Amino acid sequence: MPVVRRMHRTTALTAAHALDRLRARALPCGRWNLDVRGLWMRIVLIGQAAFGEAVLKALQDAGEAVVGVCAPATPDGARPDPLRAAAEAAGLPVLPTRRLRRDAAVVQQYLDLKPDLNVMAFVTDIIPESVLFAPPLKTVQYHPSLLPLHRGASAINWAIMQGDAKTGLTIFWPDEGIDTGPVLLQREVPIGPDDTVTSLYFGQLFPMGVEAMVESVRMVRDGTAPRIEQDHTKATYEPICRDEHTWVDWQAAPQAIHNLIRGANPTPGANATYRGNQVKLYDSNLVPGGTLGRPGELLAIDDSGVLVALRDGAVRIKRLQALGGAKQPAAAWAKATGAAVGETLGGPPAAR
Repeated sequence: MPVVRRMHRTTALTAAHALDRLRARALPCGRWNLDVRGLWMRIVLIGQAAFGEAVLKALQDAGEAVVGVCAPATPDGARPDPLRAAAEAAGLPVLPTRRLRRDAAVVQQYLDLKPDLNVMAFVTDIIPESVLFAPPLKTVQYHPSLLPLHRGASAINWAIMQGDAKTGLTIFWPDEGIDTGPVLLQREVPIGPDDTVTSLYFGQLFPMGVEAMVESVRMVRDGTAPRIEQDHTKATYEPICRDEHTWVDWQAAPQAIHNLIRGANPTPGANATYRGNQVKLYDSNLVPGGTLGRPGELLAIDDSGVLVALRDGAVRIKRLQALGGAKQPAAAWAKATGAAVGETLGGPPAAR
């Protein structure tokens, strides 16, 4: 898709000058108390899930003034989103994120909160410009990659599947493009040889991201937050990672197969065929050993997993999932299906 190069709308004032205006607005005669933080920078948090909840609590603990939250609506009979539940428990106004795009009354409720800054913490809906650019200090957003690399909604999946040795997080100023806005700060993390999306996110990018969001808000409040243009010539963009992207080619290099399996874990799962039916593969490790059998051949089945031959060595699969079924330890899957040594796992449908 085309790279958006146009910078978003800005005021003629610097962030520091804008904050002077906010301070004067908050306390008459320009008098304000340095010890009372957050009272003069009204924040609306837009997000969802456990990450959004953690950012809300961290901002409140830091003394920032979160005056409202936008979070997913709760379907009838369903449990509320964790961010929504936390905001409601704290007595904060909560607006349905998706309706910001199509409901003028909800947008007006947002504007009535008089935000000075939007903070976007794990947002999967498209936020309209009428909200994105409304606050005097605009919006800051979390993204789990080192932008401009891995723009898009599945950044962690693709970093692992493509064999990157490192990734990280970016807090940036969103503009009209997809993850194209200027960078505020970045943090780098290594990707371990057996990291999955789950381990990389919850072990590193989640806690580090919460801290980075709080630090970014402080920098905006202090007037020290930079706007560093991304190098668009180095940008990469990948689509949402779906089943069509995660079929195993058993003739591929062993490391590429291992990367695919762990980069698709926990979702959408790596795909193979067994007896003509789709099966998903999770939790793998490579086993060296030269040519041990035909690529895709089941070499051993025990409590440690299903050992599958590759063109060089093998890969041990520890959990599998039949289409429509639950994830199972390899031994349980083998018992349920009657899988036997010498059978094979197939590749994508086109290769059958």
